[in-house]
Order: sequence, then structure tokens, then C-alpha cells
Amino acid sequence: MFESIMHSIGDATGLWLYLIAGGLAFAEAAILVGMVLPGETALLVAGVFCNHKYGHLNLYVMMVIAAFCAIAGDSVGYEFGRKFGPALRRSRLGAWVGEPRWTAVDGVIHKHGGKAVLLGRLTALLRALMPSMAGMSGMRYRTFLVWNAAGGLIWAPGCVLLGYAFASALDVVSSTLTWAPLAILAVVVVGYVALHLRKRKRERADELAYEQGLSGDPDAATTGPAT
Repeated sequence: MFESIMHSIGDATGLWLYLIAGGLAFAEAAILVGMVLPGETALLVAGVFCNHKYGHLNLYVMMVIAAFCAIAGDSVGYEFGRKFGPALRRSRLGAWVGEPRWTAVDGVIHKHGGKAVLLGRLTALLRALMPSMAGMSGMRYRTFLVWNAAGGLIWAPGCVLLGYAFASALDVVSSTLTWAPLAILAVVVVGYVALHLRKRKRERADELAYEQGLSGDPDAATTGPAT
């Protein structure tokens, strides 16, 4: 049953999944898509469909596409930040991102320099913003490219391999338990969504506290309604 569902999805997407997964990996930092949809999600799914039972993707081709798109997307994000960074930060989109996030990335860049690019690639909170912030900070592109390439070559193939390993594990389990793989997949998806929503809730609380601090009411975040 589970194999039939996954095989049907793989047949429906076909080779287009190369373009979809690579495009999302590219767009994560290039146009801040990663603030809404983390790029590793697309690469994990692509890794699952590199398993011959579920799809038609070649594992090695997918890893090369993923790495190239991740590195290229971050380079676009760097150039965008270099030319339009300050205006972006003051824009409505910049306000939606939230000043606490901008400040957090600023702090990492000032503390670690070029290594911050690698750290950002491996950290979900920083990944989408780090390239633009690196360009905005005036970091040399050569420095950025070296650390960006290192991070992309670790992160992108790693996500694809993790998805592939997950699919292989499902294959082993499905040989003895028909419904177990579907249950495992559901638990993983629900757990990932719950953790993502919890992180976003914490970030919104931090942003609210930051905004209340700017308004000159430092006690607003800690005091409750009058009784």
C-alpha cells in the first residue's frame, strides 16, 4: 500500500522533481523563500525519490544539482544584499522578517567573519538571511564564495543523502510491516511541523518583546493586565 502511494507520487512528479528541489534550494536565500519553506525540506523529499522503488531520480545527479543550486542561490542573495540590502531591511518585507532576526545575523557576521557564512548555511534560523547580510556588510565576494561553497557542498548533498537513507529504512521496514512506514512518515512530518511552528511562535514572542522595548515600555512584556 505505502509503496504504491509513493510510486504514484514519483510517477506524477518524474524528472520535474530535479527542477522543483533545485529551484527551492536556489530560492531559499536568493529571494528569502527559506523564511517560509526551508530548502532542506525539498531536498529531503528529493532524496526519498532517489530510491528506485519510489521515483526515477539519480542520487548522484540530485546531489550535484542540489549543491550547485544552493551555492548559486546564496551568491544571488549576496549580490542582492550588496546592492539593495539597506533598502530591503527598511522595507515591509524587512519588517516582516523582524529586526531581532536581522540583529542576530549581524552579530554572527561581526563575531565570525567569513566563517559565519558556513555557520549560517548549517543553521536554519540564519540560512535564508546570511547571504544578503554578508553582501550588506561589505564582505569580500571571494571570502564569501569560499565559505559559501564549503557550506553548500556539505549541506545540500547531506540533505539528499538523509532523505535517501530514510527511504531505504522505510524499504526495510515495509518488507515486514505493511503500514509501519506510513505511520513513521506521518510521525516524522507531524514532529517536524510541530517543531517548526514552535520555533516560529518563539521568534514572534521575541519580536514582540523587541518592539515593546523600542516603544519605551520595558515592563509591557512582563506585566499582566491590571486586576
